[in-house]
Amino acid sequence: MEEPAIRVHEVSYSYGDVEAVKGVSFDVAPGEILGFLGPNGAGKSTTIKMLTGQLAPKSGQARVLGIDVTADDPEVQSQIGVCFEEKNLYESMSAIENLRFFASLFGIRDVDAGELLRRVGLADRANDRVAKYSKGMRQRLMMARTLVNNPKVLFLDEPTDGLDPVSSRAIRTLIREEADRGAAVLLTTHDMFEADELSDRVAFINEGSLFALDSPENLKLQYGERAVKLRIREADGVTERTVSLEDANAGDELKAAVSASGLMTIHTEEASLERVFIQLTGRGLGA
Repeated sequence: MEEPAIRVHEVSYSYGDVEAVKGVSFDVAPGEILGFLGPNGAGKSTTIKMLTGQLAPKSGQARVLGIDVTADDPEVQSQIGVCFEEKNLYESMSAIENLRFFASLFGIRDVDAGELLRRVGLADRANDRVAKYSKGMRQRLMMARTLVNNPKVLFLDEPTDGLDPVSSRAIRTLIREEADRGAAVLLTTHDMFEADELSDRVAFINEGSLFALDSPENLKLQYGERAVKLRIREADGVTERTVSLEDANAGDELKAAVSASGLMTIHTEEASLERVFIQLTGRGLGA
């Protein structure tokens, strides 16, 4: 069995008397996207900061590529990519100059900066100074910069937060491409749609504790109700009816509905990740 790229066991961290992360455990395999799903202040960013060596765990153990995160091993640092919400780009430089400069910090002289910019949709703005970039363009450049060393592990902290749909889609496509390449991805987000679309598994974190860890599909099946929603046009207007697939008569009800002339639409209704999160934690993702 392949060794996890990220292995976290009973890790905790406190800011003074405030326990931000409480005995968290999880693994991320090569080629897997683990969505770390929770509201602001849940402990997502603190966990990533421990895994990238910015904070030392108060207890427990975490390993990245087999090396303890407290070792500050240059070999590990050279094989990870990190993208935080804070933009630390050089605004007086062009996009391509930024990528070449950050590549040089890794000792990389032959980085294909043009190709990285093409992948994030910035090839036509490669020579523009970053000071002229919009928020979405800067975030896409941050993602390109994260990939200059062809990392084996990606730590992405809210990579699409507040971005326009075009920029968000470009970044999501890039994340999936990197996982398909074999990179392990730890993605923190409070965006239910993003987590559902991208994640092979999701971990629900709230107030520093993990409440669930499974695939989005399994969580929705486990905590939701299998049902079908019908919209039917009747003499006095349009009505909606939900048929539970757990009912013994569900087959007969659906057969009768499909045969009816007034049937407008029929679709399955499953629990969303946000509904499951609320059910498990008692609060919403935006709370």
